[in-house]
Amino acid sequence: MTKAAGKPGTQGLFVSFEGIDGSGKSTQARRLHEGLLAEGRQAVLTREPGGSPGAEEIRALVLQGDPDRWSAETELLLFTAARRDHLERLIRPALAEGKMVICDRFADSSRMYQGLSRGDLRDKVDALHQLMIGTEPDLTFLIDMDPAAGLARAKARATEEERFEDFGVALQERMRAGYLALAEEFPARFIVIDGNRPQDEVAAEIRARLEERCPA
Repeated sequence: MTKAAGKPGTQGLFVSFEGIDGSGKSTQARRLHEGLLAEGRQAVLTREPGGSPGAEEIRALVLQGDPDRWSAETELLLFTAARRDHLERLIRPALAEGKMVICDRFADSSRMYQGLSRGDLRDKVDALHQLMIGTEPDLTFLIDMDPAAGLARAKARATEEERFEDFGVALQERMRAGYLALAEEFPARFIVIDGNRPQDEVAAEIRARLEERCPA
């Protein structure tokens, strides 16, 4: 990583966005990407699960259907398989080309959804991550949102990918607490952003904090 990441001839910067369902992280990842492209900087927007053809196929398996379709252990294996393919086919090549990779969720989501909120699997999540992935973002924006408000926003989208939302607000409350604890665990990587504000205010703070780490 260099301060000029996102420009030709430099090592890329890996930026992830995390948060509970409905926190606005996908919107903010997209807005950051659009802003960087408008300035002529090299940036790639991607997501998890997904981001590569194989990983997108797995996405449909884990995000659709009945909430009890998979156990937390099976989910962990599926998400890791998708992440490995995503890493090989998109993330690593883009970083090697000096691009900034902006990812809507990464391994921290597994630490929360499978490692904390649906079972006591954090040790297994970290062990599998170290064995098969071995990569962490350079910077993670955690969009902190009131769980009830976030869930209402997520359900209002009315998409087919609502399997985790269907677990209810109790899951979102555990997730929020877990994410804030994760930010304390990795303070050098995490930046917590108050998502209970207008989108423009949130986007402006994200961009300002990014420029502190990666000046144009």
